[in-house]
Amino acid sequence: VALDLLKTHQCVMCHNIDSPLVGPAFVEVAKKHTGKTPYLVGKIINGGSGVWGSIPMPAQSLSVEDATAIARWLAAGAKH
Repeated sequence: VALDLLKTHQCVMCHNIDSPLVGPAFVEVAKKHTGKTPYLVGKIINGGSGVWGSIPMPAQSLSVEDATAIARWLAAGAKH
């Protein structure tokens, strides 16, 4: 489900699974933020900057439910 949501919400325009693109690879986010679902939901919805370098991640327009599904997948290790 999470992989489908990444495509639906165009997360893959800036993030790859295993290698950096504009933003960090999903597996790197997963390693850094294992178990931090609420934190990741906030970052997905509100965006942020400074955690992965100088390029900010803008706030995203998606439901809390979709953001939570993606965040749970990341927090669980971003298995694909």
